[in-house]
Amino acid sequence: MKAMSNAYKLLSAAPLTPCIGFCRLDGRGLCVGCQRTGEEIGRWAHMSDSERLFYMRDVLPTRQTTAMKDDALAPLLAALHPLSLPPTAPGWNHDDMTALLGTTIRQPAAVLVGFREGVQPRLVLTVRTDHLQSHAGQVAFPGGRSDPEDGSAIITALRESEEEIGLARALVTPLGYLDCFETISGYVITPVVARIAADAQLHPAPDEVAEVFEVPLAFLLEPSNLRRYTMEFRGHRRPMVEFVYGGHRIWGATASMLLNLLQRMGMAHA
Repeated sequence: MKAMSNAYKLLSAAPLTPCIGFCRLDGRGLCVGCQRTGEEIGRWAHMSDSERLFYMRDVLPTRQTTAMKDDALAPLLAALHPLSLPPTAPGWNHDDMTALLGTTIRQPAAVLVGFREGVQPRLVLTVRTDHLQSHAGQVAFPGGRSDPEDGSAIITALRESEEEIGLARALVTPLGYLDCFETISGYVITPVVARIAADAQLHPAPDEVAEVFEVPLAFLLEPSNLRRYTMEFRGHRRPMVEFVYGGHRIWGATASMLLNLLQRMGMAHA
């Protein structure tokens, strides 16, 4: 009963559309984002809470799984929180961050874990410019702090990606979410996993992004490419992970969120 009560609280707090206003139908007559039919979209606001809960927990995730069955990104789908049930704070590393930051309020943020479509999907990453105040020169996902008017992690991730790398929103199809993650800089990040159209043109904003590069999904899924080490920080010994690809060191929050993806796929231990 407690789980059901929490689900109803989520429904009442969330927007009335799982697509957060981004509905567009595919050739099957289903929304590419939430997998609803046009008829279901039309009457969504008039459904009872119990009917919407049934769709969000059972119908829409099943349709999404079916749509991805023959897709190169299919192995990721089962590991994601569905679009209809986004994760909430605290982050999965909350205890670790509490030891370092205490109980200060974490500011909401979102990033786009975007995979370019293709026979071999590729993860889009950025290198931050050297003059930024935080995480200068590091590899990162496109994304940033949520604005009050955003209304959802998806909108934040799409807006920031458009600003940072010129990624057109129409060329992005959200697929689901990873667990929330807290950073040493005081943010709680919602990672939005998405598909990026194969022909998307990316143009880094020079004041924020020094470079955009892509990493094959197959590289990230190879266990030997995940490196583990220990780092001293503020008197604490912290277990860390990293990937090295094409001369780029992927570490810190970015690598930790990728570790979360691998863990949710059952491919990496904590």
